[in-house]
Amino acid sequence: MHVETPPSTSLVRVLGGLSLTCDGRRLAVPPGSRRLLAYLALHPDGADRRVAAGVLWPDVEDGRAAGNLRSALWRLQQVGCPLVVAEQSWLGLREDVEVDLIRLEAWATRVLANAPAADDLGVDPGPIAELGLLPGWYDDWVLTVRERLQLRLLHALEALSRLLRRAGRPAAAVEAMYVAVLAEPLRESGQRALIEAHQAAGDWIAARRQYDAFRSILRREIGVEPSAELTAVARGNPAPPRVPR
Repeated sequence: MHVETPPSTSLVRVLGGLSLTCDGRRLAVPPGSRRLLAYLALHPDGADRRVAAGVLWPDVEDGRAAGNLRSALWRLQQVGCPLVVAEQSWLGLREDVEVDLIRLEAWATRVLANAPAADDLGVDPGPIAELGLLPGWYDDWVLTVRERLQLRLLHALEALSRLLRRAGRPAAAVEAMYVAVLAEPLRESGQRALIEAHQAAGDWIAARRQYDAFRSILRREIGVEPSAELTAVARGNPAPPRVPR
């Protein structure tokens, strides 16, 4: 009797560092294939082989770069876990390979759309902020995604704070915004969300203290004052919403 082998469960992590898990076992990624695996994890739609080779090995001629790509791909296929689909001119991760970055992006998308899943509000923002994208990697293709991800997460944490306040969980909203403010202390929208979270929790002293601290930072760092809108919020007199003309 033929018994089908269940598909393997693979997870590529790029947050906090590169790692590979297959069926609950952590697998070593060959040194010569680490950059290729990371590149494919950051390109969920796959990549043109020539483009990938040129990006990953920019200091060698095209033929040598293509050879390096074939070698890295062959080593990656020997780890004992199916990961890559490789065609003549294209390659990418298999559809059943999960990437922690994609999970995080999906969470941010739902939160920003004000359509969170049942457990999205239970996400602890602390680890999210602490886990940098491929820390220690300074390739341009990593830096671009890292900068975009940081901005997206700041927006998502602000949205998470609003959702938590509406759900009657102001203390959790405060925690979410502390993470965002520590990451970008000069971002006024984050400071406003933190101040509003303190107010929702009934801690008006903390709200005013946060405003005063932000005002001091702005004066010291760039010589400006908080906006009139933020000042009104801190005083408990938010401006009425603008009516479109």
